[in-house]
Formats: sequence, C-alpha cells, structure tokens
Amino acid sequence: MTYCLGIHVRQGVLLAADSRTNAGVDYISSYRKLFDFSVPGDRALMLCTSGNLSITQAVLHALERDLITNAEVNLHTLPTMYDIARYIGTCTRHLQEIDRPWLQKDNIDFQCSFLLGGQVKGEEPQLYLIYGQGNCIRSTPETPFLQIGETKYGKPILDRTLTYESSIEAVAKYALLSIDSTMRSNLSVGPPINLCMYHTDSFQIGHRARFYAGDPYLLKMRKHWEVALREAAARMPEIEWNCNAVPDGPDVSDISEP
Repeated sequence: MTYCLGIHVRQGVLLAADSRTNAGVDYISSYRKLFDFSVPGDRALMLCTSGNLSITQAVLHALERDLITNAEVNLHTLPTMYDIARYIGTCTRHLQEIDRPWLQKDNIDFQCSFLLGGQVKGEEPQLYLIYGQGNCIRSTPETPFLQIGETKYGKPILDRTLTYESSIEAVAKYALLSIDSTMRSNLSVGPPINLCMYHTDSFQIGHRARFYAGDPYLLKMRKHWEVALREAAARMPEIEWNCNAVPDGPDVSDISEP
C-alpha cells in the first residue's frame, strides 16, 4: 500500500508521497513514487504512482523510453495537461491489457493509479488523478486535493484545513501532516516522504524535500501537532447532557415505523 497526495491551490501545486510498497512482520520494501518530468521554462510535470509496482514501473519505463527516443508523442511534446494525462492513461491501459490475464490467473491485484500535477505554458496549473482504466478526473477550487492509495486516514486533516486560497507554504505543512497521520494509523505507509512544490507560472519545480524516519523536522512537527490537538480538545466546551435518564429497554421514540 502507499499514500500519495496532490494539492492544487491558487498559488501553485504540491505533490507528496510515501515510499513503502510492502509491509509485514519481517519484510518491508521502499521505492520512490514521486517523479519529476519537467522542462524548466516550458512545463512543470510531477507524477505520483500507486498500486501494482510492476505495472507502474512499466508505465514509467514507457514514458521515459518515448522521451529518450524522441517519439512523436511524449510528455514534452503534448500541448496540454489534459493531453498528457490521457497519454499516461493510454500507456497504463495498454500495459495492463498485456499483463492482466497472467496476473488474474494468480489472483494478483493489477490495479494502479497516478497523480499528475503541474503546468504547461499557455495554461493554468492543473492536477489530475489518472485511473488504471486510462480515464482521469481533474481537481477543482471546490475540491483542491486528490489522493491515491491509503487515503482515509489523511483526508480529515485536509478537509478541515485546506482551501483553494490557502498559501502554498501552508499547503506543504498540511500535506506532511496528512501523510504523517496516515503513517501513524497504517504500517503499510512509511518513509521516506517526498514532496515537490510548484509555484504558478514559474515553470520549474522550486522546492523539493525528503524526510526519512527520525528526521528532526518530522519529529518536531509530529510532537507539535499532537500537543496542539490535546490542548484544543481539552479547551472544548463541556458537553450539555440534555436528556433525562432513560428506563431500561429500547427508546421507542428512536424506532421508525416500518
């Protein structure tokens, strides 16, 4: 399992990912899941991968091969972010069609997905989630973040803190908190954590970070967040116990008619 996160706000786009691909009692492996395919001055392209590792690696190899061989259609020739998202989806679908029968035969999960974020000259920054079937969806100001992998533990933080008008610097903190909270609740998500931050109309990735287990900033952030949560919970107004004691037996007032 993995957890990858993309956030698009007015000031830019941020992508973040953990690096764990397998977790067990005595076996843990890590692979990088955040990749940069940018051409400074022309386009900023960040890509996160999640799902079957052999499929996602095959897709990355196909994308890199098309760049190396100067294929007519590649990440650097397509004119829009949507075209790039569809191109990645087509590569994914093609490779899944080749491997699916053999993976299904041994009951191996072949599903995968991608996050694509960045900006091509002539367009606004964009963020896409690309499904294994090849189709995609785009983030909106009303839904400024997209997730893939183990999403449920990190979503509440984003729901409560993030808006389209949030500063890109604050977004980086929200993203790191979201991944750290997921790691706290699920051992299948783990470090190193990689972040890439892109500022609108800069056409280059301006900030990158990698946090290993035990990183001083990661530990400081985790402690600060946990203390702040406890203090906030302790300061909440007291509960108003507004019901009289209920006799033994069911409360028939809460039972709806059939």
